[in-house]
Amino acid sequence: MNPLSIRSSGILLHPTSLPGPHGCGDFGHEAYQFVDWLVGTGQSLWQMLPLGEVGPGNSPYMSSSAFAGNIMLIDLRALAEHKWLSQDELAVTPAFSAKRVDYQVVTAFKLGMLRLAAARFFAQPGKRLGDSFSAFCEREKHWLDDFALFKALWAHESWREWSEWPQELVKRDPKALSKATREHADEIAFWKFCQWCFDTQWKALRKYANERGVHLVGDVPIFVAYQSADVWAHQELFELDENGRPTIVAGVPPDYFSATGQLWGNPLYCWSVHQDTGYEWWISRLRHAFNLFDLVRVDHFRGFADYWAIPAGAPNAIDGEWMPGPGAALFEALLGAFKELPIIAEDLGLITDEVIALRDQFNLPGMRILQFAFGEDERNHFLPHHYTANSVAYTGTHDNDTSIGWWHAASEHERNFAQSYLRTDGQEINWVMMGALSASVANAVIFPLQDVLGLDSAHRMNMPGTGSGNWEWRVTPELVASCDSARLAMLAYRDKRDPRRL
Repeated sequence: MNPLSIRSSGILLHPTSLPGPHGCGDFGHEAYQFVDWLVGTGQSLWQMLPLGEVGPGNSPYMSSSAFAGNIMLIDLRALAEHKWLSQDELAVTPAFSAKRVDYQVVTAFKLGMLRLAAARFFAQPGKRLGDSFSAFCEREKHWLDDFALFKALWAHESWREWSEWPQELVKRDPKALSKATREHADEIAFWKFCQWCFDTQWKALRKYANERGVHLVGDVPIFVAYQSADVWAHQELFELDENGRPTIVAGVPPDYFSATGQLWGNPLYCWSVHQDTGYEWWISRLRHAFNLFDLVRVDHFRGFADYWAIPAGAPNAIDGEWMPGPGAALFEALLGAFKELPIIAEDLGLITDEVIALRDQFNLPGMRILQFAFGEDERNHFLPHHYTANSVAYTGTHDNDTSIGWWHAASEHERNFAQSYLRTDGQEINWVMMGALSASVANAVIFPLQDVLGLDSAHRMNMPGTGSGNWEWRVTPELVASCDSARLAMLAYRDKRDPRRL
């Protein structure tokens, strides 16, 4: 049964934001504690950001692979249980912050520990774990081989973009690839070991959550980073020139929020080639996501109807043009591969009738953001009385301010309208907004943990358009202890959103 077919509520929290001893949250003890807390507060959905490697600016939306997991999420304590690390080694750590993730420090520390663990594993793998590792490598070879080789070559080539590597590697000459695979065998094995650890730990956590009635909601970015194993390994699927460089890149046009638009820079898909292959790469990508999560939010759903194509090298997004996306053909191919599409369509931004028609043709729930509801009048699409059952409602997303932060920064019109509509004087505005969503007809409502904790702007996860200081927020044990968990549980019970108590 699709978890979105019944009334439910949940929390938006990326695993890196969890407490933990090694600089960022991971799949260890604290993640299991969080699942228990979700159960105790009547929540049945845990939504998170993409679990891939972070890219420029530490963004999880610019990963070097559409398939590989972020190895910073591996719980090192679990590796110590296998004797691949010692407690003494784990005890000597940098001065990690409990409130922010310092990605540079965390990455250096965890990579060092993972290399130690990998060396000991390969020295004495043991039959059971050795068989498990081998089975994983065989099962995931359709992406894992290219990814591990890409990572090895990237380091060997001094972190240059892949189009600047030797031409035989750029063009993926079979003999050159075979030679590189032999020469970098140890480094390739290391990256496969890390992905196996990630996969093993993640699936154990998912099993624990599912057994307790908690469904995990993932996030699939529509685009991939140029410097990724996917673009290097499947150059024909992207709009590239003869040298492997993008000819057009992704973004969005100028709007109310930006006079020059947003220049994301991701290479765009050559959709005609995808169509010729029966959308094989997309089917593989979604199959991988469905194996990791119970539901997935697909980012920038607008881009499947039409997308803004900007000439490569342009200084901003002004001079782009709208190009037709794959439309229904892609989703028909996906339906041919899967029994159902457990997808949430991220239908935010400038949405046309064509986008709505595409979403509704495949009965995909869209997103409603309460913070967006008060800039106009009662006709605003984001006001709760306009919601449908087949939608997912949020106070805000990872790109929004916290609700308290939003309230303090709101215009006079927004504040007056919100006070009238929500019947509030603004006190505990986070709980007022959460209550309005919970009482709505939307089958699913999801609250950022910052709103449950009543936190201000200093605790937001991301500020779009800024290049630093994002994706770093962590919740401390003290903040969790201060949460009014009983109030959250009563909200779920009042509005019949806790399926375990109905």
